Amino acid sequence: MTAPNYKRNIIRGLWTLALGLFLGGLLTRLAESFLPESAARSFLTTAVVSSIGPFSIDLVAVAITIGPVSFVLNVLTVVGIAIVALVVRSWM
Repeated sequence: MTAPNYKRNIIRGLWTLALGLFLGGLLTRLAESFLPESAARSFLTTAVVSSIGPFSIDLVAVAITIGPVSFVLNVLTVVGIAIVALVVRSWM
């Protein structure tokens, strides 16, 4: 693989991941709103949450705090990533 193709593949992968996470979050919200209380809803919407932060950078003139950043992963998030990956693969 040449360097430009490698960089393009990384950028495409990051965009796929970001859009897939967004779609998975949307699917999770829809499932929480429209599915009745059941084992299926519980299975689809139970998530593992990981968080990082907060990060603080304190310079003399400027202080910046970022965070915490949380990542939520559930079955519908994985489905969203898979859907976006299939669409991207079919277009490219």
